Amino acid sequence: MTLSRGHAWLVAGVATLAMSVSYVDRQVMANIATSVRKALDIDAEHFGWLAGAFSLAYLLVAPLAGTLVDRMGARRGLMAAMAAWSLVSAAHALVPSFAALLALRILLGVTEAPSFPAAAQSVRRALPAGDRSAAFGLLFTGSSLGAVVAAPLAIGLDARFGWRTAFLVASLLGMGWLPLWLLVTGVPAVREVLALPEADVPRPGPSPSRGPSFGALFADRAVLRALVLVVATAPALMFVFVWLPQYIELGRGIPRHAVARYVWLPLVMADLGMLGFGMLASQRDRRAVGGPRSHVELVLVAAAMESGLAGGGGLYTVLTADMMARIDPARVSTAGGLTAAAQSLVYVVLNPVVGRWVDRTHSFDGSLVLLGLLSLPGALVWALTPMRAASFTAATPAR
Repeated sequence: MTLSRGHAWLVAGVATLAMSVSYVDRQVMANIATSVRKALDIDAEHFGWLAGAFSLAYLLVAPLAGTLVDRMGARRGLMAAMAAWSLVSAAHALVPSFAALLALRILLGVTEAPSFPAAAQSVRRALPAGDRSAAFGLLFTGSSLGAVVAAPLAIGLDARFGWRTAFLVASLLGMGWLPLWLLVTGVPAVREVLALPEADVPRPGPSPSRGPSFGALFADRAVLRALVLVVATAPALMFVFVWLPQYIELGRGIPRHAVARYVWLPLVMADLGMLGFGMLASQRDRRAVGGPRSHVELVLVAAAMESGLAGGGGLYTVLTADMMARIDPARVSTAGGLTAAAQSLVYVVLNPVVGRWVDRTHSFDGSLVLLGLLSLPGALVWALTPMRAASFTAATPAR
């Protein structure tokens, strides 16, 4: 069963909105951090542990969630995850203490773990190969778009009604997304593409009914070099997503009510990188012969632009599109879970370190500079890793 190109892009667009909702829910706390810290008597280091708790849960669950989504299909997997994490997000409004908030951040990480694997699988299944790099760029903009929305939403609700209301209202966005997903994916052609286990979706050449084993996937060079580049790129983006609102307010002396005027700019720059590098990669993919291109030039240019954040967004787009083009389609969500877990590992390790740095130095500047220097070595490792031609390059055709 094939999808029209318009409907395939519609699926990608709604999956992108799911990523936006995911990041609204996880970014609310970052944007009202000073209010939450004051109300619950939390210092910067313990706030870092809160961010790390979410990431640790995500780290441990994302690969398993990806495997589950590969078996149950993206349609049901993304729908179930959205319903679960929206309920957990709403429960944040009731927390009485640091311990309760810590438990809920862990649970939020568990319930959000299937989000990226399922969204990535939706793009991989719905769109033809020549469009996928651009579609992954669109998908990644969902995260920064969610962060952009979260800033004025959370800060405004905090100022007018209190920080607990911010958590509650954010959770309603997920409930509002569910009917849209059901509508767009309820068409029989889309249900066939997304709802069936990957083993039932036609793909080229012989392959095992469940694809390669988890261990074989983890040892795949395409996956390994993607993991290296994620670990190198994630620290700078982590600072933006987790610490930027506090950096603007506490590090630069901007009043809390004015933070939303500034926090969006780095996120929009990351979006431009995701879309721009994704479109460039797709143009090159359409001209490729004999398998996917590695886009080494794009990766090195993006790494050099990391300090401007557009490069960081571009790196995530290109490394993901390259990896997804080279692995067995039966393990798309599992591979997406691995890269998401790698990002979470960075957050688990570095968030408490940044918090301790801030508590001891009363400055964010040093950590910001150091985190931004890591992407270029990772890009060099990625670019220098030899790759063989991919075996899984056939597209899901779009009319």
